[in-house]
Amino acid sequence: MIERKIPSSGEMLPVIGCGTYRGFDVSSGSKAFENVRHTVDALLAGLGELIDTSPMYGRAEFVVGEVLKTIPERDRAFLATKVWIKGRAAGIAQMERSLALLGTDSIDLMQVHNLLDMDTHLDTLKGWKAEGLIRYAGITHYRQDGHTYVAEAMRRHEPDFIQINYSLEQPEAEDGLLDLAAARGTAVIVNRPFGGGSLLHMLSREPLPAFAAEIGCTTWSQILLKFVLGHEAVTCAIPGTGNPSHMAENIAAADGDLVEARAAILRWWRTR
Repeated sequence: MIERKIPSSGEMLPVIGCGTYRGFDVSSGSKAFENVRHTVDALLAGLGELIDTSPMYGRAEFVVGEVLKTIPERDRAFLATKVWIKGRAAGIAQMERSLALLGTDSIDLMQVHNLLDMDTHLDTLKGWKAEGLIRYAGITHYRQDGHTYVAEAMRRHEPDFIQINYSLEQPEAEDGLLDLAAARGTAVIVNRPFGGGSLLHMLSREPLPAFAAEIGCTTWSQILLKFVLGHEAVTCAIPGTGNPSHMAENIAAADGDLVEARAAILRWWRTR
């Protein structure tokens, strides 16, 4: 598993993680819950670490906490979640609930989701970081029309991480935001690396291009991930899945020369 540096600390982070939107909103004891457990097993077995969740993802935080109780390698998981509510007291209450649901005394990364009441929550997170309740603070947005506001927030607050959408279908982060993150030493998590699923759905009806084998890809998901990870400002991509086979496929994308793979993918994309 390729790793990249978190600029604010120098800690290395594997480039493939797991998003929990929809896929982890399942009931305990169900077949879907077992699939989620095997998905986390696959992530950790493949030397991935980051699990990204949120209070807005239904049962996902609880499910992550329950699954990690059953896994010996639990301490290897890099836990990221979010706060998405107005008001200091409400934000603290929501984050404390996340700690309880995840079954932990500290969270690796707490993010202000969609910049909601960002100034208030980032001020709280400074204190939480000093107390050891979190290790990193970040901000997120999932649409390209939020990138301008993310850039402004980076300049004002200097978060450890940003989380943004970026894909072959939605490359707008290349229009300055990724370069800004690199220049300011901000780690970048990419959500929606498959274009929210629409791009992967469209490509799945086509045969893999001839160059796929040359860059070590056997699936469209691997091609799309190699494109994203081929940008050196990207620290980690978090395709969402509760399917262990898909998790294993995603892990396999973190191999080889990602920059060269990205160049080959771009040549194909521009002439298809």
